[in-house]
Amino acid sequence: MRVAVIGAGVIGVTTAYELAADGHEVTVFERRGSVAAETSFANAGVVAPGYVTPWAAPGMPRKVLGHLLSRHAPVRVHAGLSLGEIGWMWRWWRACELGTYQANRLRMQRLAFFSRERLHRLTRDLKLDYERGSGYLVLLRTAKDLAMVRPGLASLTELNTRYETLDAAQCRAVEPGLCDETPLHGGVYLPDDEVGNCRQFTTLLRAEAQRIGVRFRFHTVVQQILAGAAPQVVHRYAPPEDAATAITHAGSAETAPVDAQDTQPMALDPVTERFDAVAVCAALDSAPLLRPLGLGLPMQAVYGYSLTVPLRRIDAHGDIGPRAALMDERYKVAISRLGARVRVAGSAEIGGPAERHDPRAIETLYKVLHDWFPGCTQLNQAQVWKGARPMMPDGPPVLGRSGVEGVWVNLGHGSSGWALSCGSARVLADSIAGRAPAIDVDGLGIDRLRG
Repeated sequence: MRVAVIGAGVIGVTTAYELAADGHEVTVFERRGSVAAETSFANAGVVAPGYVTPWAAPGMPRKVLGHLLSRHAPVRVHAGLSLGEIGWMWRWWRACELGTYQANRLRMQRLAFFSRERLHRLTRDLKLDYERGSGYLVLLRTAKDLAMVRPGLASLTELNTRYETLDAAQCRAVEPGLCDETPLHGGVYLPDDEVGNCRQFTTLLRAEAQRIGVRFRFHTVVQQILAGAAPQVVHRYAPPEDAATAITHAGSAETAPVDAQDTQPMALDPVTERFDAVAVCAALDSAPLLRPLGLGLPMQAVYGYSLTVPLRRIDAHGDIGPRAALMDERYKVAISRLGARVRVAGSAEIGGPAERHDPRAIETLYKVLHDWFPGCTQLNQAQVWKGARPMMPDGPPVLGRSGVEGVWVNLGHGSSGWALSCGSARVLADSIAGRAPAIDVDGLGIDRLRG
């Protein structure tokens, strides 16, 4: 089959690879000049399947309200929400009901564990090196923090996930660089979880995809999908300066490199190509393509922030930074070791301009880094990033048939795109091939959003 994949973030590139591995002729359309240039660009990089849960959870509305006036709030809702954002918040609030949450949590975690298996297989078979680190330590500042996470520990037990509850001294044995002056009650350590550079993984997998025949069309804006037994993609070449003006969701202080490979001068007039199937993996930019087909997915941008900072070497033998991945449970901020750099990521922000950075969110990232690893980085070289997580109100992504002939979707992974990407791609490739996926995909299709 000839298959078009729209979007070259981690979701689009993994999808393209899996489709090509099945023998399909795959073309990827991407408006930016390289892969992983937006949502996949500078995320936390944590792969912890047991912690992949819906944001719509019992008690969350009360927590969000309680954070409205907090200086270091993990969640922020800006004033002046649009009607679409208000409608999304209403659906999110309804999905916080206990039974709905429990069902969606199991769906997401089933996909997350499968995705980790697939990630490990690709890493091993393709010999991919993307700054992986093993272990995930959740830091609990007080006994109250421990009490708050106990229900989640019961869920980990149900999932047969290995974890250890540690006291403060044991936490510092796992992460010797932790600051002694910051109060620490204890932590939860998950030795089988990990961290990795999502953008680097995507770049490496893109090269493997090209090796097996995938074509990438960079600086190419898809304008329309014409559904049918032989769906068509209407697209046009957008020069770099033109493509840059179309970016509405990156909001980044960093600049993704322009990749000239597979980008050939083309006519600026629209071009129509016919395929056997179209897989839409373009995150938030999928909405204007799907809406004319009668698909109004309730997908909303929930913005996150990150700092990426070079480590400060203290001698020839090492540094004083983190060894792998940590999470400050109180502030919901992750600290990740990526090679010779530290990435600090967090915040969940709804509303407000995509290009505006909230100084309070960035201040919280600096605070958490200073609390746990003061002096370990060269802060004058910090790179600040803001990215839009495409989130469904109830939590799980939408995978499989769109309900429109010839069009398939792999969308709405929220803050768990990296953790869910490899499994989602394999599920979609199996579905397009007419095979039963390796896991139960009940509740991951578009039908759950209707009615």
